[in-house]
Amino acid sequence: MSSSSLGPQQRAGDLDRMADETLDIVVIGAGVTGAGTALDAASRGLTVGLLEQRDYASGTSSRSSKLIHGGLRYLEQMNFGLVREALRERQLIFDRLAPHLVRPVSFLYPLQHRVWERAYVGAGIAMYDGLAALARNSLPTHRHLSRRGALKLAPALARDGLVGAIRYWDAQVDDARHTLGLARTAAHYGAAMASSSRVIGLLRDGDRVTGVQVLDLESGRRFDVRARQVINATGVWTDEIQDMAGRGTIKVRASKGIHLVVPRDRLHSESGLILRTERSVLFVIPWGKHWIIGTTDTDWELDLAHPAASRTDIDYLLSQVNTVLDQPLTREDVEGIFAGLRPLLFGESDATSKLTREHAVSQTVPGLISVAGGKYTTYRVMAEDAVDAAVRNLGGHIQPSCTTDIPLIGADGFKPAWNRRRKTATESGLTTSQTENLLRRHGTNITEVLEMLKERPELSSTLPGSEDYLAVEVAYAARHEGALHLDDVLTRRTRLSIESWDRGLAATRQVADLMGTELGWDESAIAGEIAHYEARVAAERESQEQPDDRTADAARLGAPDVRRMGRG
Repeated sequence: MSSSSLGPQQRAGDLDRMADETLDIVVIGAGVTGAGTALDAASRGLTVGLLEQRDYASGTSSRSSKLIHGGLRYLEQMNFGLVREALRERQLIFDRLAPHLVRPVSFLYPLQHRVWERAYVGAGIAMYDGLAALARNSLPTHRHLSRRGALKLAPALARDGLVGAIRYWDAQVDDARHTLGLARTAAHYGAAMASSSRVIGLLRDGDRVTGVQVLDLESGRRFDVRARQVINATGVWTDEIQDMAGRGTIKVRASKGIHLVVPRDRLHSESGLILRTERSVLFVIPWGKHWIIGTTDTDWELDLAHPAASRTDIDYLLSQVNTVLDQPLTREDVEGIFAGLRPLLFGESDATSKLTREHAVSQTVPGLISVAGGKYTTYRVMAEDAVDAAVRNLGGHIQPSCTTDIPLIGADGFKPAWNRRRKTATESGLTTSQTENLLRRHGTNITEVLEMLKERPELSSTLPGSEDYLAVEVAYAARHEGALHLDDVLTRRTRLSIESWDRGLAATRQVADLMGTELGWDESAIAGEIAHYEARVAAERESQEQPDDRTADAARLGAPDVRRMGRG
């Protein structure tokens, strides 16, 4: 077994390895599907490389609704197979694969029509629970509530028109940390991993793809990676990679979904909410000391790397959630906003909310497999199918997928570690709450974090602007979690960019200093990282004041990508 650490030395070594060897499989894209594909292939004993043009989970996989769920609305679309598959995967992730990152979450469906609505919605949720039971569901089953019961659970609900509610359970995940966990687990099983590594072309032998051309965005180095099979797992960039091959067998359409983050005290409820809208469904999701409200579902044909939320998007979400709240939320209540793109397979409908969330795997040309579509929850199935397709072309006796039995790094032994959290807190000098936060983010890898804390006890302090993150987590992110830039830590290793009123600006200097110590930054590099992040926050704020997608996109692009030129 290899180390699961993703650090500067690992990255340099893996880049050299990919340049020197001919791999069985090279995977393009380190979102949840790409990282899952690398893990599936590596755990079968294949030689694997994973290339990501930006950071792990920097695209859709860090900007989801952060739910591990079957998807109630797909039942209404009569897509029973997708819901059953997703609920089976939900149980697997919750129980075995990532119990440290996934937790139960309940939702309340407010009822505003007597008799028929309770019967209709109740039948759907009962079917949802029934399909979950086939997967040996361990979450509570749904309950019908009276008007009084609904208001007791969620006093924030408007009294007018409320006749009752139905409460059901699903699961939520820190999507960015889960994807990172997949990547680290793939590294543990021998996969070579490199972020900031953009695929700029395909290697060919006649019609056959034999590898990829790569640009290291940190150093400017260009090199080739040869592989017997290339798997395109780039989500909304699927068509761009297929275009390099001269043809495409899968067509992907990007659908923008935005989310608002508001403080927990702005909405008094012991449960999340789910609402029907004219376009889709809307969730109000508990998220630590915050609520996440989303999402929208609109076509997006502009910049894929940095989708922008417009004023119209924000006002739409507020108007929809306020239809059921006693005290309306305003723009002043919003502390964070994020936007992501769903990679939907092309369908006949003009409405992105009706395009399929099932996935497709196809051989684009000999040597190149593309996988796209699907839901975050079903990433493991997508990965297995993609590797199966590649294996058919490799020949020889290769073992079937075994990822149903592979806990992610940090998962093994989590429950005993959680049970002794108070003792761990006493031994480490941290509070029980801080220890619980570390366990929820790092699982049993908390031992590595605490070892760093022994080396540098001063890193037990919290980061400016947040009581939830410790300074030691920044150093750990740079040394073990593949963080190469300030943005990586403030946006994905922590969530300060959406969980603090200033979008993490107060922490930039300390975080940059801590990263600089680990990564060897000089003062000029530190200043450049801070300037880039400040420009990003300013551009995002400006985009969120624009009336439509095009003006919002133009404003967001005012801040260049930190990886565009690197420091090489």
